Amino acid sequence: MQSEEAAASQYLVAAFYKFIPFPEFAELREPLRAVCDAGGVRGTILLAPEGVNGTIAGPRAGVEAVLARLRSLGPFADLEHKESYSQTIPFARMKVRLKREIMGLGDPGAGSIRQVGVYVPAEEWNDLIADPSVLLIDTRNDYEVAVGTFEGAVDPNTRTFRDFPEFVRANLDPERHTKIAMYCTGGIRCEKASAYMIDQGFPEVYHLQGGILKYLETVPAEESRWRGECFVFDERVAVDHALQPGDLIRCFGCGGAITADDKLSEKYEEGICCPHCHDGLTEQKRRRATERQRQIELAQKRAAK
Repeated sequence: MQSEEAAASQYLVAAFYKFIPFPEFAELREPLRAVCDAGGVRGTILLAPEGVNGTIAGPRAGVEAVLARLRSLGPFADLEHKESYSQTIPFARMKVRLKREIMGLGDPGAGSIRQVGVYVPAEEWNDLIADPSVLLIDTRNDYEVAVGTFEGAVDPNTRTFRDFPEFVRANLDPERHTKIAMYCTGGIRCEKASAYMIDQGFPEVYHLQGGILKYLETVPAEESRWRGECFVFDERVAVDHALQPGDLIRCFGCGGAITADDKLSEKYEEGICCPHCHDGLTEQKRRRATERQRQIELAQKRAAK
């Protein structure tokens, strides 16, 4: 946990979501965008018939004004959020988007939110995953898992969340895997994944309430079963156990984090691609990335003179 003085000297980053029927979602777009602009807030907020999902950053007063606007609406009166901090605003602009889903599984009808798994508070997570009868599953994508994960967790090796149902069909059986615990960055993916698992007949499904971010915020480092850093979808790339920006950099080719091992690969090209995207990089993208990196290097040389 940060001191109040340290937090006050930085920008507040707030992550939040809530699944709830919200048919009037489109009407909120412009009023919400106006509150964001007035408060100097940047980031992304998704609005859909199934609820809201967002990560925003800015001065505390501006971020709190956005959250207050959302909570002024009946469906989001009890909206929870996770906090972290950054020396700079880790987003280039503010986007408020209308979507069909705030989190899609890519399978028609999959992940219905009629019933979700059991929420497990961060304070109780260690006890749950210490149970040998529990199968622990990381519902995030492969490039996120590579940055950090919980001890003993299964990596589905998915490139996108839409691949998760296929992982379940190919690897899990409700009769054999009777007690499953899942987690993700902020809680939204594992909540929707838990609904999917229940629909598929899995009898006991648990998920980490508030996700990894809430766990890192709540559980002392000396008691933590988290290893590595936590990938985040903004310019910080990843945060450490203190929720401070880590040491990783982002790949311009795919947006994933570049680890020390990635830099040793023959498929790593600074500013162009990493082992995760090298083989799928089109010639057009390679040309653009090469030119961008050339301009960056020229600018660095001019600044050094």
